[in-house]
Amino acid sequence: MSVKPDYTRPLDIKRGRVDMNHGAGGRATAQLVSGLFARAFDNPALRQGNDGAALDLPAGHRLVMATDAHVISPLFFPGGDIGALSVHGTVNDVAMMGATPLYLSASFILEEGFPLADLQRIVDSMAHAAREAGVAIVTGDTKVVEKGKGDGVFIATTGVGALPAGRDIGGARARPGDVLLLSGTIGDHGVAILSLRESLAFETTIESDTASLNGLVADLLAAVPEGAVRCLRDPTRGGLGTTLNEIARQSGVGMLLDEAAIPTRPQVEAACELLGLDPLYIANEGKLVAVVDAAHAEAALAALRRHPLGAQAARIGTVQEDAQRFVQMATRFGGRRVVDWLSGEPLPRIC
Repeated sequence: MSVKPDYTRPLDIKRGRVDMNHGAGGRATAQLVSGLFARAFDNPALRQGNDGAALDLPAGHRLVMATDAHVISPLFFPGGDIGALSVHGTVNDVAMMGATPLYLSASFILEEGFPLADLQRIVDSMAHAAREAGVAIVTGDTKVVEKGKGDGVFIATTGVGALPAGRDIGGARARPGDVLLLSGTIGDHGVAILSLRESLAFETTIESDTASLNGLVADLLAAVPEGAVRCLRDPTRGGLGTTLNEIARQSGVGMLLDEAAIPTRPQVEAACELLGLDPLYIANEGKLVAVVDAAHAEAALAALRRHPLGAQAARIGTVQEDAQRFVQMATRFGGRRVVDWLSGEPLPRIC
């Protein structure tokens, strides 16, 4: 005989599960919000308990806003989980504009029957990631769908950041002669997820690189004159190859990459070879690509390498004049090949 939940008592995190009442907006919703979300994300703006948050921005700055949805499967993976990923992904989207991320909103779509213990693990991970990034989760929403109509948890986050007056960093600013910098190894996140899904065994565990990059971006921008960094991107879905094609199209330029200079872990190369994948198109969640004025490329590279998240940063190519907007690769064997757009999604539900 099932026992009717008592929504006047504290949540039973150990044995409790999400039910439809948790999404109905009544006492059960209040119990879930106060007992789990508000406890983990506590800050003055959230504590006000309103449907939105009034936020302060530094004087003279412009507003940057980014939003992202996270549907990754599995929810927990080597090096992270959907909670940390939902913070990192949106913080990074704001940071790639050259802005300082300040605030996040979070919307949860929960499936009926999802264990509260797993939800708490996700929420605590999210709170930890937000504290590490120096951002506050100031507002949110929770909905519950019937069992079988979801996949545990989906999380949508929106980020707000402050952009200094006069700073202009974007995909349309690359110029012939600029240098392409990459902050570290490629393909770690995608292969970590794939190895877990496919039960692939390696001598060492491949972990996701998921991380907030705003500190790395701040150090990079502080090391070079304003305007020296033309463009910043985090090569997530579609990987490095797709990201560079996007920038080439926006800027109306070509690019020439040096295959030997692109850092890739041996385990990632082995997994991609086994599965017939190209590391250039595998998702990353803790790396950035910077297009930098050649005169300041060495200073920018040194700044990246001084930061823990950029220790393996490398100079991987140059921007070239090309009306066809081709991204090309100088291979290890002395030839060239075109790095084309990704034509499909080799790894669905990767973020």
